[in-house]
Amino acid sequence: MALVVGPVNKRQIYTLVALSAVIVCAGGYELYGVLAGPSTPVRSVPPPTASGIAKPSAAQPLPAALTGPAAKKLSNAGLDPALHLAKLAQTEQIEYVGNGRNIFSGESGRVLAKIEAPAAGARPGKHVEQPPPGPPEPPKPPAIDLKYFGYTQTKNKTLQAYFVHGDDIFVAKTGEIVDHRYKVGVILPGSVQVTDLGYNNTQTLPLTAN
Repeated sequence: MALVVGPVNKRQIYTLVALSAVIVCAGGYELYGVLAGPSTPVRSVPPPTASGIAKPSAAQPLPAALTGPAAKKLSNAGLDPALHLAKLAQTEQIEYVGNGRNIFSGESGRVLAKIEAPAAGARPGKHVEQPPPGPPEPPKPPAIDLKYFGYTQTKNKTLQAYFVHGDDIFVAKTGEIVDHRYKVGVILPGSVQVTDLGYNNTQTLPLTAN
């Protein structure tokens, strides 16, 4: 009896054959990876530390070059643990016989050392004692920042001085105050006296061309 395969059965058969082929290829790739792998396990490398040198594990000892020479081991075989009372009593009988203060006695007074007189200088008879330093000098007052550049004479023959202070121009008589700080004194054709009230300092300003 012949088996009749319809269009639906052919599609199912093709699908089954394709899935079988995919399964066979995947199984062969996995088997090849197992057979072709290394026979010995890969040894893990410890991560580097902050200094760039990996810390050795407990199973890996440090080389001799890093550990240094071996320490010398001492033995207590030659020690005598016995207490010698005779030697102890001999040390207790020692008395302090120094010339200074006995640091082991609270009754010993403080001994002051004798201060020797200073030796003569290199040139005897020519030693000059330096006077004690006096008080520091007071700071010098600053220069008066005014320029005297001219004068005029009033009807009563009183002189008026002209001053320049920066971009400002002032005219003042004797006794008047300029710029809330400088008091004008004697006015002469060639000079004028000005007192700085902040420092109580009087200076003579010459006549200068502006």
